Amino acid sequence: MTSEELMIEFALTRLDHPDLDLEDLAALVVRRGGPERVLEFASANLAERGELRAALFPAAVEHVLRVVLTLRGPSD
Repeated sequence: MTSEELMIEFALTRLDHPDLDLEDLAALVVRRGGPERVLEFASANLAERGELRAALFPAAVEHVLRVVLTLRGPSD
């Protein structure tokens, strides 16, 4: 999944659940993707950080948050 596809999926999830915070939305995106996506996102996190600092699911959520916040740009 590309960063752009991930951002679109995150945005659509946010439209469905406007009351959730960013971390909960990222967890929902990961959960919806199933075990294959958990592994994909956790391995991307490992490749970026050079270490796996958490279990697979939290590492996958961290990756989604990092992508979303990076593409979102600086906060004003």
